[in-house]
Amino acid sequence: MNIDILCVGRLKEKYLKDAVAEYSKRLSRYCTLNIIETPDEKVSEDQGEALDEKARNAEGERLLKHIRDDAYLITLEIEGRSLSSTELASAIYETGLKGISRIQFIIGGSIGLSSEIIKRADMHLSFSRMTFPHQLMRVILLEQIYRSFKINNNEPYHK
Repeated sequence: MNIDILCVGRLKEKYLKDAVAEYSKRLSRYCTLNIIETPDEKVSEDQGEALDEKARNAEGERLLKHIRDDAYLITLEIEGRSLSSTELASAIYETGLKGISRIQFIIGGSIGLSSEIIKRADMHLSFSRMTFPHQLMRVILLEQIYRSFKINNNEPYHK
């Protein structure tokens, strides 16, 4: 299985880079992992919805260049579908059973995803109705993907 994590923005904090490196190493036993970072737009909190939309579209255009037609596309969205860890593991497993060998997860920037990216998604996934920093979300997602592979292989992992 090939897993791509498409992310808007770069990790800056060492502790987050270290966590991503650790989960990337752990996942190498189960899949080929690619983390693709695209530049984020500079935004301010008070710039207004029109400028937010323009920034989301610019970020979306950069993400679209990396989306593959043969991939199962999962966007991370607050309004997406909430799954348990075992349900996510099942979704990953069932995707492979359908003959799809690549899953692409998309983590948007601080102002979310463009409507074009959202329309392209095969699944809209929510980890919570709470807002998390998109850099931290990368670590949380990698941990859950790792947990999914451990579940699917009937291997022990802490609860």
